[in-house]
Amino acid sequence: VQLQASGGGLVQAGGSLRLSCADSGRTGSSYAMGWFRQAPGKEREFVAAISGSGYRTSYADSVKGRSTISRGDAKNTVYLQINSLKPEDTAVYYCAAVRPVSSSIVVVTARGYNYWGQGTLVTVSS
Repeated sequence: VQLQASGGGLVQAGGSLRLSCADSGRTGSSYAMGWFRQAPGKEREFVAAISGSGYRTSYADSVKGRSTISRGDAKNTVYLQINSLKPEDTAVYYCAAVRPVSSSIVVVTARGYNYWGQGTLVTVSS
């Protein structure tokens, strides 16, 4: 598993971004995947997660209603769309993956993942 996150950048408050996480190390297998973020001086926090099947999702309260996590057709790519961005969304966003015992499991804790990408920086200006 080799995760590569991309799509970060500088955006004005109220704008949108679509982050991508591609796993170049495998194809076909449906890992549970998630997004976390870490702002300067803060702990890494959960943002969103999706099951291996793609049918179950979970979101942090801070992004619920304005973000969507989804899987690509090849299952080894996950996207995170965040709308109505706020300055407090500024952080390095990390994607993570784990092979769960069931394709319906959504993993929402960082310690539940064993593969991590390198992170992509999102900066939201006010």
